[in-house]
Amino acid sequence: MPTIAHLILGHCRPNQLARLVRNIIHPDAVIFIHIDKRSALDEFLRELAPYPPVRFVKKRIPVVWGGYSMVQATLNAITEILSLCPRCDFINLLSESDYPLKSAPAIHRFFKHHLGRSFMELHFMGSPWWEEAQVKIAKYHLVNYRFPGKYLAERLINAITPRRTIPSGLVFTGRSQWMTLSAEHVKYIMSFVAENPKIIRFFKHTWGPDEFFFQTILFSSRYRNEIINDNLRYIEWVDGKSSPETLTHKDLDALVNSDKLYARKFNSLHDAKILDAIDQFILNNGDE
Repeated sequence: MPTIAHLILGHCRPNQLARLVRNIIHPDAVIFIHIDKRSALDEFLRELAPYPPVRFVKKRIPVVWGGYSMVQATLNAITEILSLCPRCDFINLLSESDYPLKSAPAIHRFFKHHLGRSFMELHFMGSPWWEEAQVKIAKYHLVNYRFPGKYLAERLINAITPRRTIPSGLVFTGRSQWMTLSAEHVKYIMSFVAENPKIIRFFKHTWGPDEFFFQTILFSSRYRNEIINDNLRYIEWVDGKSSPETLTHKDLDALVNSDKLYARKFNSLHDAKILDAIDQFILNNGDE
């Protein structure tokens, strides 16, 4: 079976995170968790102590919504994964709000038949997301900075500088930051990051680069034909909202009839019964 390195980004729900981990454990899986540096680790350590496959990413950083810090946290974790798990076949990016819709054996069997492929969501010119996302790259965004008068400075910078465009040679694409990448593609992305500091500086001054950083780099490479335009996640978007809907028991039929491997987002404090129902569905269906 292929080795999957699950990379989970978490910050606030250790109990739900432990439940996610319990459902993706497999002999051919390793699990790395990045906890936001502003969150205390103690409760996460207690909840996840029963699960020895888990490793906590050492180079933690505070993650700011909409900022490059989300990308940087992912890159830091990937560096650690490639060092400790050099022979892994896939890196699977999850959040603590995600949950599997299939059993761990079924997920590993799926990827056995798709070695060398990456699964990510790609939207292109003409799509609603692409059109709306132009403002995220066309203007300078100082999300990563904290200083008095930041927003005034941002407005002044954008008033006197020309409209920004994606660097030459890159095809702007993306949508959801949650994806599964082949190890070969991950290594290419990491090499690109190391060799193109000017382009990385461009991304650092965009808004929400986690939605398009990895997709844009990989699709603009020789590997574009090895990408499957499907991130294998069931996500319920509502027009006009920047975040997906929180899934509840009313969504159960759609979830169990989905061919996706994972779904998001869930909040066990709001509705834990939906997770119980998914567990029962997976149990009833064995390793399908």
